[in-house]
Amino acid sequence: MIKVMFVCLGNICRSPTAHGVFEQMVREQKLDNRIQVESSGTSGWHEGEKSDSRSSEEAAKRGYDLSYVRSQATMDSDFIEMDYLLAMDVDNLIELQRRCPEEYQHKLSLFLFHGDLDEEEVPDPYYGGAKGFSHVLDLVETGSRALLEYICSQHSLGNR
Repeated sequence: MIKVMFVCLGNICRSPTAHGVFEQMVREQKLDNRIQVESSGTSGWHEGEKSDSRSSEEAAKRGYDLSYVRSQATMDSDFIEMDYLLAMDVDNLIELQRRCPEEYQHKLSLFLFHGDLDEEEVPDPYYGGAKGFSHVLDLVETGSRALLEYICSQHSLGNR
């Protein structure tokens, strides 16, 4: 089982969006028996909470369900258990790098590390308007397609 974790600060906007979108793409490719998807936050501020309603509403407009995702903090065990820990922005990547033992640093990267995007980070839409949530979803969809292609090529999954 290949284990992927998306990470942002509070795990209520960006990483749950990536979680829901990527997991749906994995299911659609019939790879859910090979790829496990999680999300977390570098803070535990929203532990147990549902995704931000604006994230959920924007995702639902495009056919994604985030209702099952609950906020959780990134745990030390995630560095061992996960194969990919993908930060939404540089600040969260730095925090993951700070906390991660040296032997697992290779598992860490920015989420938008592949694909044809001009942006390297998924901006936090929390304090912005509806356009910010739509933009996050655009980036997550593009990044998720590229990530799935990458994982399939790295792990010889399917005819990608």
